[in-house]
Amino acid sequence: MKYTVAVVGGGVIGLSIAWRTAARGFSVTMYDPDPGHGASWVAGGMLAPTAEAYHGEEGVLRFGLASRARYPSFVAELEEDAGRDAGYTEQGTLLVARDADDAAEIRRLFDLQQAMGLPAEWRTSSELRRLEPALARTVRGGVWMPLDHQVDNRRLIKALCAACSTRGVCFERQSAVEVTSSSVRLSSGELSRADHVVVATGANPSVVMDDGALVTLPVRPVKGQILRLRSVAAAVCPSHTVRGLGIYVIPRSDGEIVVGATSEEKGFDTTVTAGAVMDLLRDAWELVPGIAEAELVEAKAGLRPGTPDNLPIIGRVGCEGSGPIVAVGHYRHGILFAPLTAELVTGLLTDSSTSEHTELLKLCEPARFEAREVRG
Repeated sequence: MKYTVAVVGGGVIGLSIAWRTAARGFSVTMYDPDPGHGASWVAGGMLAPTAEAYHGEEGVLRFGLASRARYPSFVAELEEDAGRDAGYTEQGTLLVARDADDAAEIRRLFDLQQAMGLPAEWRTSSELRRLEPALARTVRGGVWMPLDHQVDNRRLIKALCAACSTRGVCFERQSAVEVTSSSVRLSSGELSRADHVVVATGANPSVVMDDGALVTLPVRPVKGQILRLRSVAAAVCPSHTVRGLGIYVIPRSDGEIVVGATSEEKGFDTTVTAGAVMDLLRDAWELVPGIAEAELVEAKAGLRPGTPDNLPIIGRVGCEGSGPIVAVGHYRHGILFAPLTAELVTGLLTDSSTSEHTELLKLCEPARFEAREVRG
């Protein structure tokens, strides 16, 4: 008899978990009204732990490097199951200074990268422009990070949905209003049972219960506004991901250009604002002037699931780990962290965690935040 797994939440994390667990022989049901069309659909898709190495976030960096190393095999297996391209490319990333102040800040980031032994190389303005001709003539130097790659988040999501279907995952297009270690209460009122329950609801609130107590975790929505442009002209579309301080420009193979993203503490507001669009386009134009000729095709806002320490929350909740498994709070790294998160959750479900898994799960354990409130 197959063990049953209920995965609550159909973003990149939930889809990756559902696919991986179904491939290990579990009978998997996913609960989400519109799988793949939350924050994961709005994301940029950068796989860039080197570019986002910050003081005080060594755990985030370690998790990101470990997950990035898994991406090539993750994508190869995914594309085989899905029968379609997942949009993964390895063209590298440039972190570019627009002015002298930017150059000083990026030099400090580069020194940190060097101290951490990360693959990063300082390049002069002329060297940067030889590497990426689409850059503005006014750029003031920056860092070349050859191992910071990208994936087209929407192709990835479509591939995950297809791979889940190939592996027999059942999609139940309803929201869950309450979960325990062995049940999911749906918005229709129906109670669905499972041997294991995994909560991967991103920034969306979910009621997680354990032995009559409400388990609360500090996951908050962080609004991010992002733009999508389109151009097939070489002078407009860069050939590498170009980052500045607070801005990124990501080229896709089909001529799409992704520009993002804001970071706003606005609760569950997903309004696209004129000011944010103006700021994003101006900042991107200062790095890649040719985008002024691109067609603006989309402006959207998504909600990143933030935590107090920017690390995800992964593991069993409740007294002595008796509650459901949670995999939430991936903040701006959901696409990057997906392969490793799915591997960790699958290890918990199959009792096959390695020593590396144990160490990484310790970084992300729910107990560091978990609060309980007994309900009468």
